[in-house]
Amino acid sequence: MTFSAPDTKTQTILAAAWAGFSAYGFRKTSMDDIARAAGMSRPALYLHFKNKEAIFRALVESYYDEARRHVTAALAQEGPLSQRLAQAFAAHGGETMEAMMSSAHGMELFEATMNVAGDMIDRGESQLQGLYAEWLREQEAQGAVVLTADADAMGRLFCACLKGVKHTAQSYDDYRLGVATYAALCAQGLTPAG
Repeated sequence: MTFSAPDTKTQTILAAAWAGFSAYGFRKTSMDDIARAAGMSRPALYLHFKNKEAIFRALVESYYDEARRHVTAALAQEGPLSQRLAQAFAAHGGETMEAMMSSAHGMELFEATMNVAGDMIDRGESQLQGLYAEWLREQEAQGAVVLTADADAMGRLFCACLKGVKHTAQSYDDYRLGVATYAALCAQGLTPAG
């Protein structure tokens, strides 16, 4: 998993924290564990982050930074609508989804994300909704899609349905299949008759 962070040391800390959270869960991973894995002392770690909640919030911020970049790139590609949506929706979950769903502590990590960074999730999802809405408006103006609702409502629907796929999937493969199926349905519904 890659992390968008302002400096290499922060990236190292985030990678070490993610490895610890994935292996041991949020509650059992200590600042000592993270410092050791990052190759630094605990006092040095505290110079970067005040606690593991702050580290977890930085991980969530990094996730949404990556998701926005990859979703934007996928939607901007040439190719069939179904392919672009499938790639964008897959990028929406990204590598993080596979890592969380593959971890024995995945449910705890999902819960920690909501408890520790719920406000960041709301902001990140809102930004992704905006990306989808802007893209839908551009595609409609070019005659590439037909909208059955307001673009903002469609962007919200995309995100809500992707969240539903995530919360109901029994495995990462199940999640991937759900995302691909949803992308195909959206593409079919958006494609102009002709």
